Amino acid sequence: MSHHPYVGMWVTADGHIRHELLADNRYDEARGSRHSVYQGRYEVRGTHIDYWDDTGFTADGDFVDMNTLHHAGMVLRRQR
Repeated sequence: MSHHPYVGMWVTADGHIRHELLADNRYDEARGSRHSVYQGRYEVRGTHIDYWDDTGFTADGDFVDMNTLHHAGMVLRRQR
């Protein structure tokens, strides 16, 4: 189980991309009206996050602060 402070929903400004970081080190990504487009596992080390999609795709990102995630050229904000 994750014990980092970043568990929760992260969303682009237009709401099109939504990453839900789950406490069991899994994530679920929605795009537009499509739910669960990408799913996989993730690992957070400090402020860095690595993603491993169930299809084999990998990605990473960095938390700039408690409310901002830079990921694959996108900026996501924590949704409360």
